[in-house]
Amino acid sequence: MKISLSKNPSKYGVLLVNLGTPDEPTPKAVKKYLKAFLSDTRVVEIPAFIWYFILNGAVLPLRCKKVAKAYASIWTEQGSPLRVIGEQQAESLSHLLKDKHEVDLTIELAMTYGNPSISAKLDLMKAKGIENILVLPLYPQYSATTTAAVFDKLNQSLAKVRNLPEIRFVKDYYQNPLYITALAQSIKEFWQQKNKADKLIFSFHGLPKVNIEKGDPYFEHCEYTAKETAKTLGLSDNEWMMTFQSRFGKQEWLQPYTDKTLEQLPKEGVKSVQLICPAFSADCLETLEEISIENKEIFIEAGGSGFDYIPALNNRADHINVFEDIVVKNLTNW
Repeated sequence: MKISLSKNPSKYGVLLVNLGTPDEPTPKAVKKYLKAFLSDTRVVEIPAFIWYFILNGAVLPLRCKKVAKAYASIWTEQGSPLRVIGEQQAESLSHLLKDKHEVDLTIELAMTYGNPSISAKLDLMKAKGIENILVLPLYPQYSATTTAAVFDKLNQSLAKVRNLPEIRFVKDYYQNPLYITALAQSIKEFWQQKNKADKLIFSFHGLPKVNIEKGDPYFEHCEYTAKETAKTLGLSDNEWMMTFQSRFGKQEWLQPYTDKTLEQLPKEGVKSVQLICPAFSADCLETLEEISIENKEIFIEAGGSGFDYIPALNNRADHINVFEDIVVKNLTNW
């Protein structure tokens, strides 16, 4: 099957975008990254004149060394796992489109914060003569804090471009059947190796509750993903649950909290758990350190005996098939 394009394939490009990563696991690099990330009003909605002093006077000075140490614990010889896996995903998608659809498209990876930047990748595509760009944020569930932040950075990068490329932007893919199937299959394969635990936990990245009250659909998207995956696996209601991790600050976030849940479950007779983080398209600090190390310690210290983290879909073939499906649907007859 070939993708039907109205122009030469060399005029098309796909930009995969993930959150970002520091260039190095050092306090200096982490400070630069966190400052860019936490200065985004999409991420932190506290009034800017107040947040400026909190961020620069307390958050960055207190957190950079700790966060750098956490990054160092997961850093690989190739670099940050998020970036390494993202590059693998881009390469795999390129090969799949070439082999299956006989089109040689430019597939690039960019980060909302840090390197490689969206601006740099757009410049690269412009230099290649690309006129049509499909932007695919690697967030299955939409949130203004993530996907909309990509849209903002995209607009900022194009603000001074005189001859604009044509853009298509993917808002979400939490309902994509191939995505749900890939999640379920990854869990099944894990069970074949480790057997089922007492409880399967879908741990999504947290969000301030007020964001949902203002209209962010993130909770609904997470709930759909968890329910449909559990349904595909044939799980009863008492075999799985949904929680939210990575909260920051003193305000109320989406509940139940992952860490507090792991403290409580052993008291309720749940001695073994397996966690999967469907909101993350690639393993990163929040999965490899926060979940696999910090939250495991919380559960074991609370009396649990078995804790496993089920890896993100990463560069699995069925995950790349999800991207392929999105690309084909958006590029056909464009």
